[in-house]
Order: sequence, then structure tokens, then C-alpha cells
Amino acid sequence: MNNVTKMKIAKPAHDAYEAFVDPEKIGNFWFSSSSERWEPGKTITLRYEEYNAEGTIHVVAVEEDKKIEFTWGSAEDPHTVTITLHELDSSNTIVEVNEDGFHESDENFIHDLIGNKEGWVYMLTCLKGYLENGINNLRAGLWK
Repeated sequence: MNNVTKMKIAKPAHDAYEAFVDPEKIGNFWFSSSSERWEPGKTITLRYEEYNAEGTIHVVAVEEDKKIEFTWGSAEDPHTVTITLHELDSSNTIVEVNEDGFHESDENFIHDLIGNKEGWVYMLTCLKGYLENGINNLRAGLWK
């Protein structure tokens, strides 16, 4: 089972792509830091300084200005995330996040799916604020 979230960003696909893969930019909207540039085959360490939390992703594929694919989660239950950039014109891009790996038989299925959707909507909202308006202090505002 997968979960799809989309948002229109009033910027070229290249700007959105670089916001994800460039460790100098990702801290402006998502994680506070990224260990290195996202490239296929790399294992990237992502940190949330605000929550004293850290995780890793394994970059599967990238297609510049078009797609980023990575896996994360436990080895027993990994999820695949595909971020697709659909450039509508030179100044508008639909950013689509598709996370696959949810199991309908899991007793926490609905809770996990809703929480996941909430996280992706918030991340895309922070990306929009950062790229369109230079707002880079929204990232740590989500609390559960």
C-alpha cells in the first residue's frame, strides 16, 4: 500500500530538486542536516537537531530535476519513497511524494497512514514556504 501527497511549488523543478539533494539547503525546510549530497548508492544520515533524532536513508536513484528515490525504515519493514518533480512550465512544479510499504494487515495501518500523510503535507508546506518566500524557520514547528 502506498501514500501519495502532492503540492504545487511556484519554482522550476531544478530549484526543488536542489532543495532536497543539497546538504546546504535541506536544513531550510526538512531535516536540520544531511551528511552529504544525495546520489545513487549513498547512505545519507539525516538529523533533526531540535528533537535530538537521527536516521538514515539509502538513495536508490536520482534523475536530475525529475526524480529522487530512497528507502528508509527498519531492515525488516523498509519503505520506498519516490519524489517526482513534474515541471508544468519554467516557474511551476508539482512535487509528488509517494511512500510505499504500508501493510493493510498491520493493526496500526490507519494511524500510520494518516501520520505519514500529515508529515508529507507538512514537509511540502515547508518546502513551499522556503522556495517561494525564503521562509526557513517552519521546519521544527510540527508537534504531535
